[in-house]
Amino acid sequence: MSLRVLLVDDEAEFLETLCKRLARREVEAFTASSGEAALAFLTADEVDVVVLDVKMPGMDGIETLKRIKDLRPEQEVIMLTGHASMEAAIQGMQLGAFDYIMKPTDISQLLYKIEDARKKHGLKAGTARRDGGGGR
Repeated sequence: MSLRVLLVDDEAEFLETLCKRLARREVEAFTASSGEAALAFLTADEVDVVVLDVKMPGMDGIETLKRIKDLRPEQEVIMLTGHASMEAAIQGMQLGAFDYIMKPTDISQLLYKIEDARKKHGLKAGTARRDGGGGR
């Protein structure tokens, strides 16, 4: 099964570059340029991991994270943050984000965190199925 990731960031060039870099590593990456677009995607489709920028116009990363967790409590989310928004990344962790990573992003470190998040997501999904809850 291929790894499916949703990248959420308002910077189009960043999304395009990251998508290409992940595709070279056989990761199926989808993009959303806003929190609203991410929620619309997740309403219709599933991914293993969401990589979510903290700083976005309109619905910011923290509000998007809250809504993702309302929609899919088991969804693993990695927060993307710059130095100026470290407090928001920590707040994201308190709200259920799996982890955070600093921008600019080192692709190897991001892949490592994505793989860890997917493993945790898989464990949660398996537990939900065994307990009789559909999980999704």
